[in-house]
Amino acid sequence: MAGECVPEGPNLKEMGEEELWELINDNRHRISLGVRPCILIPYLRQVKVLTEVDEDEILSCHNLTNRCMRTSYMLDLLRTQGRNGAIALLEGLMIHYPTLYTQVTGRKPSTEPSRFSGLIKYSELTEYLIRAVTGMQTELQEARNEAGKMGARCSFLESEVRQLMAQEEKSRHLQTENERLQRHLSSLQRDVTKLKDEKCDLYIRYTAAIEEKSAINGRLHDLNLQVYQLQTELQSIQMENEFHKQRSLRSVSPSRTPQLQEAHKDILQQDLAEAIDSQVELAEHLKNYREENERLLRDKQGLVDQTEALSLQVQQLSLDCKMHQQKSTVVQSQMKELQVERDQAYQSRDDTQAMIARILAEKDTLRSQLVELQEAVFIFQAKRSPRTQLQRSDVENIGWESPTSSSEESPLPVRRRLRRMDALNPMSLSSCYSESEDAVPTSVRSKGAEPPSPESLRRRQEVLYADSSLETAETDSLLDDFVCLSDGIEEEQKPRPSFSHGSNSVSLSRTSAPPFLVRTRPKAIRIIGRVLSVSLQCEALLSQLTVVGGNKSGVFVHQVTEGSAAHTVGISPGAQIVEVRYEQNSRALKMVLEDSTLEEATWALSQVTGFCHLSLRPRQNDYEALLQQLQNSKTSSGDSFYIRVNISLPADTSGALTVSCNDILHVTNTRPDDTEDLWHASRVHPCQLLDLQSGTVPNYYRAQRLLIQTIEDMSFQTKKGQKVGRVDAQSEQKAVRIVSTGRQGRNPLWVSVEEENTKSTESGPPSPSKSCVTLMPYTLVTPHFPPVCRPILLLPTILGRMLDKKLDSWQGFQLCEPDVLTSSEHAAHIQRSEILEEVEPGGNQCYTLQSVDKVMKKGLHCVLPLGLDCVRRLHRFGIFPIIIFIGLSARNARKLRSKLQRNGQTEEQLLACSKSEEPLLDKLPCLYHSVDPDSWCDQNSLLTSLRTYIWEEQRKIVWMEPDLW
Repeated sequence: MAGECVPEGPNLKEMGEEELWELINDNRHRISLGVRPCILIPYLRQVKVLTEVDEDEILSCHNLTNRCMRTSYMLDLLRTQGRNGAIALLEGLMIHYPTLYTQVTGRKPSTEPSRFSGLIKYSELTEYLIRAVTGMQTELQEARNEAGKMGARCSFLESEVRQLMAQEEKSRHLQTENERLQRHLSSLQRDVTKLKDEKCDLYIRYTAAIEEKSAINGRLHDLNLQVYQLQTELQSIQMENEFHKQRSLRSVSPSRTPQLQEAHKDILQQDLAEAIDSQVELAEHLKNYREENERLLRDKQGLVDQTEALSLQVQQLSLDCKMHQQKSTVVQSQMKELQVERDQAYQSRDDTQAMIARILAEKDTLRSQLVELQEAVFIFQAKRSPRTQLQRSDVENIGWESPTSSSEESPLPVRRRLRRMDALNPMSLSSCYSESEDAVPTSVRSKGAEPPSPESLRRRQEVLYADSSLETAETDSLLDDFVCLSDGIEEEQKPRPSFSHGSNSVSLSRTSAPPFLVRTRPKAIRIIGRVLSVSLQCEALLSQLTVVGGNKSGVFVHQVTEGSAAHTVGISPGAQIVEVRYEQNSRALKMVLEDSTLEEATWALSQVTGFCHLSLRPRQNDYEALLQQLQNSKTSSGDSFYIRVNISLPADTSGALTVSCNDILHVTNTRPDDTEDLWHASRVHPCQLLDLQSGTVPNYYRAQRLLIQTIEDMSFQTKKGQKVGRVDAQSEQKAVRIVSTGRQGRNPLWVSVEEENTKSTESGPPSPSKSCVTLMPYTLVTPHFPPVCRPILLLPTILGRMLDKKLDSWQGFQLCEPDVLTSSEHAAHIQRSEILEEVEPGGNQCYTLQSVDKVMKKGLHCVLPLGLDCVRRLHRFGIFPIIIFIGLSARNARKLRSKLQRNGQTEEQLLACSKSEEPLLDKLPCLYHSVDPDSWCDQNSLLTSLRTYIWEEQRKIVWMEPDLW
């Protein structure tokens, strides 16, 4: 009925070019909203108003971020075709969008769309429509089958996720119970300590009472002895008086007897009075002594009773102590069981994650096979049509030329050449892989403009020379910068693959110094010892001797060919190769091998031909110790360093290690079984320096080729690959981390190459340094172990400000407060780089390093209401914050709408902030934790998860990269 009411519009055959495009432009907004370019483009290609390059540009250009922009850009391209473009567009609308065609032209759609345009024959259009419908039905059936498989797989994975969540919940309950038991154990330990203190006090009191009792008994014995002496003296005095009395009676004459008797009587009365007085006094003393003795006996009985009570208390305390010890033993056994269960839960979680990663890798492999099969089917169908055969030959004439080396290794189909597109600028990958002589000299170890502190130099010396116990170290001044060997070393070995685009190319030549490991200047710390200089003439130095060792132990001469020039000059096994000097193409070159890996030393010695000078250091004991370790299989080489992986690498061969982006690996051998393109490495435990799964990984050069190939595949993938990628990008983790360096120094583990200025140089100023960017699949990292609670930084910034106050209310967390500084203090803090961020530009309130350090000294997590700029400033002072990026989606943002409105912000601002800050995280020299947007639904669930994430990140090792720019 609606079609019958539509009025007839103007005749399109009678309208001119300007009238047709004026009609289309009047309805441009409606067409942009309702038309999908991928549906109309096949028909527009059929009528030859759009080319294949135009199709790729419309569908693949990164500047066209949505469908409306792509449709509008398609209209602009059709406008350049004039009347034919307008007629073809209207016919395409009549075929695929009849309602929209009626709204635009005012006419009902015709059953013969080409009757007025003459652009395409009716028979060809019918054949095209049949093929399009058949292809769409086939794709629809395949999509339904794939959707059914994915739905079943999704259900299975959801059940596994629910099981894992249940296990996680159980683990969380066990963790809570463990914390409660620990608190109870701590309280019991405090009670036991208190009881022990009371027991010690009772022992002290008991000892004091025994000593006092002994003193009283001694005093009582002295008093009894004094009483006995007094009684003895009294008896002797009485006997003496009696003796004198009888003697006086015998010697007195009768005439004088009455007088003597009277005198004697007086004397006796006086003596009696004195004796009575003395006896009374003695009786008083004796009475006092007896009273004191009775009192001492009563005290003694009280002390005996108190001693018995104390002994009973001691026995009771001993029983209580034994009971607490038994309880403590039971609690500790339960804690060990909980730890075992927790480790089993973690192991099952890791196994599940590994299984999911393996399944995703298998799914990617199947997808790539499916794409190859579809391309084969399309090619087979195209061969059946001579017209398509001719078009394909034209496309091949203007297509991309695949590199020779890469086509030899893996025969991939030829990719079409893109035009008017800047998805990947090959000039950013300039010829730094082959020319590195004129790069700007920069220090590898320095992370800032300030010189290293003495403490930093001491730590470097301990790390670099821990195994050199018999040698002495001293600090040299910083030496001149190095130049690469790329201009002087001849082409050899197998060719390296190149990534070409027109006249510009990026090649990885084995003759040039490797882009990952060449250092711009030698070490600032050198070992001084017995160094022997040997000169010899040889055609190929590496054919006359073999080496063992690595960057950790040093590179030693292992075997010397008898009768060779090296054997004639006296080179013997056990000598460390410190330095090599030789001439090549009239240039005197020097290579320092003190801290090179085995792979690098082998490559460096293979470059030496002709007359050369070797600097050797005798270290027979260290060499024999290394051989003993190799024979006992305690180590596989003398190499040992840690790297961070910047690309996901599946296990392509048996014994290979599957790694993901941002994994930390411990490389222990750079030439396993004399293999040139593999390293032997182990995955590192996140919380301890322990090696877990071991296997082989591609070395730096092969990994760099894989990185470039991955970027190339991401840039030139097909339309279906783009659709699949958009679907899978939400569930899969990041595959590539773009890390580059703009300076000539790449890594301190590679040999340092210097050009000796002994030859006369040509006149004229030196050539200016060239800009160079090097993609790095691996970056060196060093471990750090923060001794205190690490600060917390939540991103994106807008959401972090909302959650900081919630974290401040938790126990063990405190929000960082700004300091009010005067102008002089502000200038001093800026000079020392201690200002992390200003509250307001130009204000006197600033977040300083001291405010963060003050909270950390309390043993609390400092919540940082700051941005990403503060991370590097904190790293400079040895503070490593926990960085948590919270992923957002439109659904999550809607849950936070009310809280955003209270702060005067919108959902669009929150999503834009998240989108702008997420790419900056890969530029940080440390790892961060990313929260999946599907793992939380509201603020409460997010806060619950954050506590677990912070606890896990606090236990982990902090891995730091060197400054690459």
